[in-house]
Amino acid sequence: MSLLPLDDLPAPLPATVRSPSAASAARLARRVLSLLPLLLIGAWAAADWRAVHDGTLRLASADPWWLLAAVFFTGLGWVAAAVVRQGAVPERLPPGPLLASQFAAGAANHVLPASIGAHAVTLRFLQRRGIPLARATASLALYSLVKPVAKTLVLLVFLLAFPETLRLGRLVPDERVLLLAGGGVAIVTATAAVLLTVVRRLRRPVLDGLRTALTDARILHTRPSRVLALWGGSAAVPLLQASVIASVGESLGLQLSWAQVIFAFLAASTAVGAVPAPGGIGPVDAALVFALVAYGTPMSLASGTVIGYRVLTVWLPLLPGTLVLAALVHRKVL
Repeated sequence: MSLLPLDDLPAPLPATVRSPSAASAARLARRVLSLLPLLLIGAWAAADWRAVHDGTLRLASADPWWLLAAVFFTGLGWVAAAVVRQGAVPERLPPGPLLASQFAAGAANHVLPASIGAHAVTLRFLQRRGIPLARATASLALYSLVKPVAKTLVLLVFLLAFPETLRLGRLVPDERVLLLAGGGVAIVTATAAVLLTVVRRLRRPVLDGLRTALTDARILHTRPSRVLALWGGSAAVPLLQASVIASVGESLGLQLSWAQVIFAFLAASTAVGAVPAPGGIGPVDAALVFALVAYGTPMSLASGTVIGYRVLTVWLPLLPGTLVLAALVHRKVL
C-alpha cells in the first residue's frame, strides 16, 4: 500500500465543521438558560400569588406620591449594589452593563436562597470581563464580608444617634434568643474549621482563595475611590431598602418615624438575615412585622406595609429583571 505525500494529505477541518453538534448544543443550552429564569419566576408566582394579590390591593389605596418615592429608593438600591460590586474589584467595569447585571442579579436573587443567584450572575459577569475565576470569587467573598459589617456599623450609629426615639426595650431579644444565635454561629464556625482540617482537597482551594482575597483587599484599600464605593455603597444599600419600607408605610398611614422604621428593618434583617431564604423573603418579613408591631403598629398595617414593600422591590421588577437576565445570557454578557 503506497503512502500519500504529506502535501497531498487533506487539511484538518475547522472546529465548527468537525463538530456541528457541539455548536448546536451550545446554542440550545443558551436558549434554555435564557428561558429558565422565566419558568422559575412563573412557578414561584403561581405558588405565592395570594401575597401579590393582597399587596397590590393594599397599594391601590395608598398615597401615590409616597409610592413614587418608594420606587425611586428601589432604583437607587440597584445603583448602590452596582457601586459596591465595582468597589470589590480593582479593574474598572463598564457602568451600563454592570448596572444591568445587578438588575438581573436582583431577579436571580429572589429565586435561589442565600444570595446564590445574585452571586452566580455577578461571577459570570466578572469572568466575561476577563477577570480570572479566583479573583472574581475573591471579590464576591469580600463583598459578602463587607456587607454585614457595614450594616452592623449603620445599626450602631442609629443606636447612638437615637437612643430614646427607638425605644429599644421592645426590640431587644431575650437571653434564649441570644444563646441560640451564638450557638448557631459557633456551630457553623466549628463545622467549617473541621472540614478545612479533615478534607485536604477542600483546604487548598479555600486557602488559595483566601490569599487572593487578602491580596485584592489590600490593593483595593490603597485606592480611596474603591474604599468609598465598597464601604459607602454597602452602608447605603440597607438604608435605601429601609427607606422603601418607610415610604410604603407613609403611603399607608404608618405612625412611626423614619428612624424607627429604618432601625426596625436593620434589626430584623440582621437578626434573621442569615436564614437561607430566597432574597430574605419569609424570615426577614416575619421579623420586620414583629418589629413594627413591637413599636405599637396594628398587625394589619404592619403586614400591609411589608407586603407592599415586597411588591415594589420583588414582584414589580421581577419580570423586567428576568427579561434583562435572559437578554444578557443571549448576548453572551453573562
